[in-house]
Amino acid sequence: MRILITGGTGLVGTHVVRELAGGRHDIHVLTRDPSKARNFPEGVTAVAGDLREPASVRRVFDGVGAVFLLNPVSQTEVNEALMGLNAMREAGVKRVAYLSVHQVETAPWLPHFGSKVGVEFAVRHSGIPWTILRPNNFFQNDYWVKDALLQYGVYPTPLGRAGVSRVDVRDIAEAAAIALTTSGHDGQIYDIVGPDVMTGESVAAAWGRALGKPIDYGGDDLDAWEAQSLRFMPDWMVYDFRHMWAHFQTHGLIASADAIARQTKLLGHAPRPFHVFAAETAAAWKSTKPPVVSSPA
Repeated sequence: MRILITGGTGLVGTHVVRELAGGRHDIHVLTRDPSKARNFPEGVTAVAGDLREPASVRRVFDGVGAVFLLNPVSQTEVNEALMGLNAMREAGVKRVAYLSVHQVETAPWLPHFGSKVGVEFAVRHSGIPWTILRPNNFFQNDYWVKDALLQYGVYPTPLGRAGVSRVDVRDIAEAAAIALTTSGHDGQIYDIVGPDVMTGESVAAAWGRALGKPIDYGGDDLDAWEAQSLRFMPDWMVYDFRHMWAHFQTHGLIASADAIARQTKLLGHAPRPFHVFAAETAAAWKSTKPPVVSSPA
């Protein structure tokens, strides 16, 4: 079966590609920049295209049996998803796994959440057998703050104190591969989460243990976070994420025990814990650069 992965050059997508590569399926990755194909595993095919362009969507799904639909955070996120979904219907795609966000229905006014509410609805009513994955905030988003951790001893992400069930993207990739290549997952929605409820302070402490040095939590001041973030992110994205962090600080994003148990059954192992990721990453930072980062979930 030919599987097409959208968003396949980003953090989650590259892990999905690795999870599927080398198996019995024909893996294609949609990319706007074919030069990135040099980073793909052997046997993976780059497909040049853009879900914002009708000429692309009328071509890239031909012969595709299943799609991992990941639309990176952008001001055209919803349009790209719906353009792709229409093209999948026309091309006769047999299965789609859509990457949404954990507890998406709890804050639909947030652009990062609300953009996925309508797409989820469209996916469920598309006529294509579907699975929806709803991941929590990614461990690997901390690659963004490597310099702050190593140079200044600060964890600056304003996660707050209510708690977030952060997740390793490798668990997301495994769930996507299972949903796309095995039966029994049509019409299912899976929360993909971590085993522990993390706060800004507990994440800082975990990094301190992994790095062997004191790491302070930068605090919950969103004005300060916004001023700093505008130096390297567009204003519309900072606005979106500021409101998302405010929601996390007030309400958290905490997984239920049932969701963790269901995920454990799906993957065949317990969710990866943050302290293991932090230790692995701290060791890797001593010798190599981290992978390309992704936006927060």
